[in-house]
Amino acid sequence: MSLKLYYAPGACSFVPHAALELAGAAYEPVLVKLHKGEHQTPEFLALNPRGQVPVLVDGEAVVTQIIAIALYLEARFPQAGLLPLQGLARTRAIETLAWMNNTVHPTFTHVFMPHKFADDAAAQAAVKARALGAYQALLQELEALVAARSEPWLGGAQPGVLDAYALTLLRWGGFAGIDPTTLPQTWALSQALAALPAVARVIERERLQLNVYRPTAA
Repeated sequence: MSLKLYYAPGACSFVPHAALELAGAAYEPVLVKLHKGEHQTPEFLALNPRGQVPVLVDGEAVVTQIIAIALYLEARFPQAGLLPLQGLARTRAIETLAWMNNTVHPTFTHVFMPHKFADDAAAQAAVKARALGAYQALLQELEALVAARSEPWLGGAQPGVLDAYALTLLRWGGFAGIDPTTLPQTWALSQALAALPAVARVIERERLQLNVYRPTAA
């Protein structure tokens, strides 16, 4: 089997993980336990010196970064419709994918890992609070994109990488104290995606709970 995906449960590697299943690809999923530092082992760093998941291995080729992997899989499995194949629809889909990856995703990183951006506790709290407000606004922007779609899925008639990323970003919001049901269009899209057998296999393998939001006790 030439294809391998190195993933961590609940991380952004869910996007290519779901894409591979949606494409019906034969591949080997390789679990990387971030909490045990497996992304910093010499073996993993030989694959990706940045120490990040996801990593896609296809024979001798090693591909990292969500957008690059998504485009690689879309080209390798064009029949799967992971992204629109041509025209303005393709441009808009890549535009949305880039926004998810370069704006929404790193904003959540500031919420979840403020220690990466400030040294002392007070500064970390300020970073987290500011990023949380920004993340809430970005999820509202995502909600508007989902509501405005003219097809069943964000990329068109078939589920693909945009839907998997939307599910991931919404799910992360639960960790930040954002109730996903307050974003009903995105929540419905995520539930529909999660119900697909291909995506359900990923959720089961990663042992994910779709809604991780917990109300604050009064």
